[in-house]
Amino acid sequence: MSGLVNALLIVAAAAFVIIRQFRASRIDTDRRWWLLPGILAVLALREPDLLDAHHPTASLLVLGAELTVAPAMGAAWAWTTRIWAEPDGAVWSKSTRASVAGWGVGLGLRAALFAVGALLGIHQGSSALMLGLAATLLVRSGILIRRVQSLDQTPAHAPAYGDHVPRSPWKERV
Repeated sequence: MSGLVNALLIVAAAAFVIIRQFRASRIDTDRRWWLLPGILAVLALREPDLLDAHHPTASLLVLGAELTVAPAMGAAWAWTTRIWAEPDGAVWSKSTRASVAGWGVGLGLRAALFAVGALLGIHQGSSALMLGLAATLLVRSGILIRRVQSLDQTPAHAPAYGDHVPRSPWKERV
Protein backbone atom coordinates (compact mmCIF):
# COMPACT_ATOMS: atom_id res chain seq x y z
CA MET A 1 0.00 0.00 0.00
CA SER A 2 1.12 3.54 -0.55
CA GLY A 3 2.12 5.82 2.31
CA LEU A 4 -0.94 8.01 1.74
CA VAL A 5 -3.32 5.05 1.96
CA ASN A 6 -1.58 3.86 5.15
CA ALA A 7 -1.79 7.33 6.67
CA LEU A 8 -5.49 7.57 5.83
CA LEU A 9 -6.09 4.10 7.27
CA ILE A 10 -4.30 5.07 10.50
CA VAL A 11 -6.21 8.34 10.85
CA ALA A 12 -9.54 6.63 10.10
CA ALA A 13 -8.91 3.80 12.59
CA ALA A 14 -7.74 6.20 15.31
CA ALA A 15 -10.69 8.56 14.76
CA PHE A 16 -13.15 5.64 14.79
CA VAL A 17 -11.76 4.24 18.02
CA ILE A 18 -11.34 7.57 19.82
CA ILE A 19 -14.80 8.89 18.97
CA ARG A 20 -16.39 5.59 19.92
CA GLN A 21 -14.61 5.42 23.25
CA PHE A 22 -15.64 8.87 24.47
CA ARG A 23 -19.29 7.90 24.20
CA ALA A 24 -20.81 5.38 26.54
CA SER A 25 -20.71 2.04 24.78
CA ARG A 26 -21.71 -1.43 25.77
CA ILE A 27 -18.88 -3.91 26.20
CA ASP A 28 -19.51 -7.33 24.74
CA THR A 29 -16.95 -9.82 26.06
CA ASP A 30 -17.94 -12.35 23.40
CA ARG A 31 -16.91 -9.96 20.64
CA ARG A 32 -13.66 -10.45 18.76
CA TRP A 33 -11.86 -7.55 20.47
CA TRP A 34 -8.53 -8.53 18.94
CA LEU A 35 -9.70 -8.36 15.32
CA LEU A 36 -9.05 -4.67 14.49
CA PRO A 37 -5.59 -4.66 16.15
CA GLY A 38 -4.78 -7.90 14.36
CA ILE A 39 -5.72 -6.49 10.97
CA LEU A 40 -3.66 -3.34 11.61
CA ALA A 41 -0.65 -5.43 12.71
CA VAL A 42 -0.82 -7.67 9.63
CA LEU A 43 -1.05 -4.65 7.35
CA ALA A 44 1.92 -3.03 9.10
CA LEU A 45 4.11 -6.13 9.12
CA ARG A 46 3.70 -6.82 5.42
CA GLU A 47 5.02 -3.39 4.46
CA PRO A 48 8.68 -3.27 3.41
CA ASP A 49 9.35 0.14 5.02
CA LEU A 50 8.96 -1.02 8.63
CA LEU A 51 12.74 -0.68 9.11
CA ASP A 52 15.02 1.72 7.28
CA ALA A 53 17.43 -0.25 5.08
CA HIS A 54 20.19 2.38 5.50
CA HIS A 55 19.92 2.56 9.31
CA PRO A 56 18.66 -0.88 10.41
CA THR A 57 19.96 -0.76 13.99
CA ALA A 58 18.81 2.77 14.73
CA SER A 59 15.41 2.19 13.13
CA LEU A 60 15.02 -1.03 15.13
CA LEU A 61 15.76 0.92 18.33
CA VAL A 62 13.21 3.61 17.44
CA LEU A 63 10.65 0.92 16.56
CA GLY A 64 11.38 -0.83 19.86
CA ALA A 65 10.82 2.41 21.73
CA GLU A 66 7.57 2.92 19.80
CA LEU A 67 6.46 -0.59 20.71
CA THR A 68 7.23 0.19 24.36
CA VAL A 69 5.31 3.47 24.41
CA ALA A 70 2.29 2.10 22.52
CA PRO A 71 1.29 -0.66 24.98
CA ALA A 72 1.92 1.69 27.91
CA MET A 73 -0.44 4.16 26.28
CA GLY A 74 -3.04 1.40 25.78
CA ALA A 75 -2.73 0.36 29.42
CA ALA A 76 -3.09 3.95 30.63
CA TRP A 77 -6.14 4.38 28.44
CA ALA A 78 -7.72 1.15 29.71
CA TRP A 79 -7.13 1.90 33.39
CA THR A 80 -8.55 5.42 33.08
CA THR A 81 -11.70 4.21 31.35
CA ARG A 82 -14.79 4.10 33.53
CA ILE A 83 -16.70 0.81 33.46
CA TRP A 84 -19.97 0.02 35.15
CA ALA A 85 -22.61 -2.69 35.17
CA GLU A 86 -26.30 -2.00 34.75
CA PRO A 87 -28.87 -3.90 36.86
CA ASP A 88 -29.68 -6.10 33.85
CA GLY A 89 -26.04 -7.23 33.71
CA ALA A 90 -24.97 -5.14 30.72
CA VAL A 91 -21.49 -3.66 31.14
CA TRP A 92 -20.71 -0.20 29.77
CA SER A 93 -17.56 1.86 29.35
CA LYS A 94 -16.66 5.46 28.70
CA SER A 95 -13.28 7.15 28.53
CA THR A 96 -12.63 9.94 31.04
CA ARG A 97 -10.64 13.17 31.13
CA ALA A 98 -7.72 11.19 32.50
CA SER A 99 -7.90 9.13 29.29
CA VAL A 100 -7.44 12.33 27.31
CA ALA A 101 -4.33 13.07 29.37
CA GLY A 102 -3.04 9.55 28.68
CA TRP A 103 -3.58 10.05 24.97
CA GLY A 104 -1.84 13.43 25.11
CA VAL A 105 1.23 12.03 26.87
CA GLY A 106 1.36 9.04 24.53
CA LEU A 107 1.06 11.15 21.40
CA GLY A 108 3.70 13.53 22.76
CA LEU A 109 6.10 10.63 23.33
CA ARG A 110 5.40 9.29 19.86
CA ALA A 111 6.05 12.71 18.33
CA ALA A 112 9.33 12.89 20.28
CA LEU A 113 10.33 9.45 18.96
CA PHE A 114 9.52 10.58 15.42
CA ALA A 115 11.64 13.71 15.94
CA VAL A 116 14.57 11.65 17.26
CA GLY A 117 14.29 9.35 14.24
CA ALA A 118 14.22 12.33 11.89
CA LEU A 119 17.31 13.81 13.58
CA LEU A 120 19.11 10.50 13.11
CA GLY A 121 18.15 10.48 9.44
CA ILE A 122 15.93 7.42 9.74
CA HIS A 123 13.24 7.04 7.09
CA GLN A 124 10.09 6.30 9.05
CA GLY A 125 7.15 4.89 7.16
CA SER A 126 3.59 4.76 8.38
CA SER A 127 3.81 1.03 9.06
CA ALA A 128 5.62 1.62 12.40
CA LEU A 129 2.86 4.00 13.45
CA MET A 130 0.23 1.46 12.37
CA LEU A 131 1.97 -1.29 14.34
CA GLY A 132 2.07 1.00 17.40
CA LEU A 133 -1.64 1.75 17.05
CA ALA A 134 -2.33 -1.99 16.82
CA ALA A 135 -0.36 -2.57 20.04
CA THR A 136 -2.20 0.27 21.79
CA LEU A 137 -5.63 -1.08 20.83
CA LEU A 138 -4.74 -4.68 21.64
CA VAL A 139 -3.48 -3.85 25.14
CA ARG A 140 -6.39 -1.50 25.87
CA SER A 141 -9.01 -4.02 24.75
CA GLY A 142 -7.37 -6.88 26.60
CA ILE A 143 -7.20 -4.96 29.88
CA LEU A 144 -10.80 -3.76 29.53
CA ILE A 145 -12.03 -7.31 28.93
CA ARG A 146 -10.12 -8.48 32.02
CA ARG A 147 -11.59 -5.62 34.09
CA VAL A 148 -15.10 -6.49 32.91
CA GLN A 149 -14.62 -10.15 33.75
CA SER A 150 -13.45 -9.23 37.25
CA LEU A 151 -16.56 -7.15 38.01
CA ASP A 152 -18.75 -8.64 40.70
CA GLN A 153 -21.88 -9.32 38.71
CA THR A 154 -24.30 -10.90 41.10
CA PRO A 155 -27.62 -11.67 39.47
CA ALA A 156 -30.66 -9.59 40.35
CA HIS A 157 -32.27 -12.68 41.94
CA ALA A 158 -29.70 -14.34 44.16
CA PRO A 159 -30.61 -17.84 45.28
CA ALA A 160 -32.30 -17.97 48.66
CA TYR A 161 -31.68 -20.49 51.38
CA GLY A 162 -33.36 -23.74 50.47
CA ASP A 163 -33.93 -22.97 46.78
CA HIS A 164 -32.14 -26.12 45.64
CA VAL A 165 -33.32 -28.49 48.37
CA PRO A 166 -35.47 -31.28 46.94
CA ARG A 167 -38.94 -31.24 48.40
CA SER A 168 -41.21 -34.16 48.88
CA PRO A 169 -44.48 -33.97 46.99
CA TRP A 170 -47.35 -32.71 49.09
CA LYS A 171 -49.91 -35.34 49.86
CA GLU A 172 -53.51 -34.59 50.44
CA ARG A 173 -54.91 -36.34 53.44
CA VAL A 174 -58.51 -37.40 53.57
